[in-house]
Amino acid sequence: MTLNHRYPIISEINVGEIVAIGPQRAPTGIFKRATAGPWHVASDGLLGDHQGDRKNHGGPEKAIHQYPADSYAVWRSEYPSLIPILEQGAAFGENLCLPLMTEETVCVGDIYRIGEVVLQISQGRQPCWKLNLKFDRPDMAWLVQKTGRTGWYYRVLKSGRIEPGSTVDLVERPHPDWTIARLNAVIASRSLAHDELSEMAALSVLAESWRNLARRRLESRQVESWSKRLGQNSES
Repeated sequence: MTLNHRYPIISEINVGEIVAIGPQRAPTGIFKRATAGPWHVASDGLLGDHQGDRKNHGGPEKAIHQYPADSYAVWRSEYPSLIPILEQGAAFGENLCLPLMTEETVCVGDIYRIGEVVLQISQGRQPCWKLNLKFDRPDMAWLVQKTGRTGWYYRVLKSGRIEPGSTVDLVERPHPDWTIARLNAVIASRSLAHDELSEMAALSVLAESWRNLARRRLESRQVESWSKRLGQNSES
């Protein structure tokens, strides 16, 4: 499906340095800050943005993370204790944060033109225990997964420059039935949705790691443990 839909312009771009977090001093790039830009986007993401764990963060299929601006108000309403962290901005370690774009309104495979750059949504986000440390709440990663307010990742189809003021244009939507919200619901379910997992495994635009996850569930007929990823104090 070829489209031409324009979203609000980018107001800020967030990047982060590697810092140590928690009692184990784990390296992380989750503490990002708004910058004036411009920034160059390469195949691995924004030059100057850093990830502490390259095995689970960053790389071509997780080049840029976007989080819905609309979700901040929901978090504030549901969990007022989180407000001090939320007000710092880029609370979820996102690079981009825009209104109107949510897990319910974007789809895997969507192609967007932002400034000189062309991005494609590659997958949702499986939250990890570092969110628990960032928010000083032992079940934060689990809450992000439970609510489906995860944001999503892009791969880079065309490198170039972006900066605050760049327009965001949706140019193609090949899989309108596969919203990020739907993907999240399948991934976060303890039941095996055989038909949907089979569809996911066959989605060529979906990141290979998510397709492999769907295949493993189909082959093993069980859902993997989440306790290590979400943190020992989170529900699994």
